[in-house]
Amino acid sequence: MTSTCGNNNCNAECIKGSIHAGHPTGTEETIHGLNTYVVGNRTNPRATIVVYSDIFGLPLPNNKLIADAYAKSGEYLVYLPDFFKGDPVPLRVADVLIPVDAANQSSLSKYGGMLASMPTFIMWMTRHKQAPTDKICMDFLAALRRATPRSHTIGMVGMCWGGKYAIRAGLEHNKIDIEGDKVPLVDAAVALHPSNLVLPEDVQALAVPVSFGWGVEDSAVDFKLKGKIQDIHANAAKAGKTVPEMEHKDYTPGRHGFAVRGNPEDPQEKACLEDSVKQVLQWFQSKL
Repeated sequence: MTSTCGNNNCNAECIKGSIHAGHPTGTEETIHGLNTYVVGNRTNPRATIVVYSDIFGLPLPNNKLIADAYAKSGEYLVYLPDFFKGDPVPLRVADVLIPVDAANQSSLSKYGGMLASMPTFIMWMTRHKQAPTDKICMDFLAALRRATPRSHTIGMVGMCWGGKYAIRAGLEHNKIDIEGDKVPLVDAAVALHPSNLVLPEDVQALAVPVSFGWGVEDSAVDFKLKGKIQDIHANAAKAGKTVPEMEHKDYTPGRHGFAVRGNPEDPQEKACLEDSVKQVLQWFQSKL
C-alpha cells in the first residue's frame, strides 16, 4: 500500500494546524510505575492504545498532540508513557537532527549542529541500551495486561525509536501467563519509521498483526527494510509457520520523523502526518 502524502481524503482535523502548536488536552499521572500522559475515554473505551514515542518523549508537544488525535473519536483510552524515565534526548537536538523545515536549514547549521550534538546523543544511547530499554517497556505492558480485563484489547504504536519496541511487544516470546493461558502483551501494533531494527530477531515469531509505515526518502531507516521483513514473513509462511496479518504502507517523501515531526507548512509533509494518524486508527479499528 502506498501513500503519496497528498491524499485529499485525509482527515485534516487529525492534526489541526501546526503540530508544533496547540495545547495537549490530557494529563500526566503515574501508570504502572511510569509517568504517563493520559487522554481519552476512561469510562468505557473500545480499547487501550499505548504510544511509544520517538527519542524526544513527553517534552516534545508533537507526541502528546498525536496521542490526542488517537483519542479524539472518544473510542480509546490512550497512554503515552515516559519509557525514558525522565531522560529523553534534549529538544535542542531535535531541531538539528529533524528540523521542522529542512529546506531552510543551511549545511553549516545542519552539520555544525550535528557535530556539537553528537556527544550528547552518544552518551544518551549508552544509557538506553536494548536490554534495559526492552525490560522497561515489557514490564509496563505486562502490568497493563494483568490489570486489564480479558475482554478489553490493547494496541500499541511506536514511532522511530519506539517502533522497534511496539513490534517486539507482539513477539511470541514476550507472551505472559495469565490464569494458565499464554497471552500476548498487545493485541495489535503499528510501527512508523521504526529505527534500530535487528533482523530477523525483531520481526520473527510475531504473535499479533502489525502495520508498518515506511518513508521512501527516510535517511535514517533504510526503505529496503520493508522488503527484507516481507521476505522473512513470506519464508516463514512457506515453512508452514503461522504469520499474523502484516500491512506495509509507503510514504513519499517520507523523510525521517514523518509521522511526528514533518513540516505542517509543506502540503506533502502535512499529509504524511495526517495519513500516518489515519493508518493507526484504521488498523486498530479493524484489529481491536
